[in-house]
Amino acid sequence: MKRPEIKITVIDRLGPMGCHHGHCVGDTFDFDRDRGKLCPMAMHVAFPYVDILRYGGALPGQPEGQAVFCCPDVDVINVFKAEIVEPE
Repeated sequence: MKRPEIKITVIDRLGPMGCHHGHCVGDTFDFDRDRGKLCPMAMHVAFPYVDILRYGGALPGQPEGQAVFCCPDVDVINVFKAEIVEPE
């Protein structure tokens, strides 16, 4: 069974400063192909959520196939959405 593709999108910014890695609301990344493009701190936070989604888990209070999480940088606090990309 092939692992589903995961898309990560910056959906909001809550902190007072811009992202130190240059991410802006609307930026989208493929979890597997864009690893060098996504901020390492955000990638570190994303990894457990991606694993949960890829292996059939769900997060309480979140739509099926999605996980919303925040950047750990208190000055920036980018909000990301990870979601399973359904094959066409």
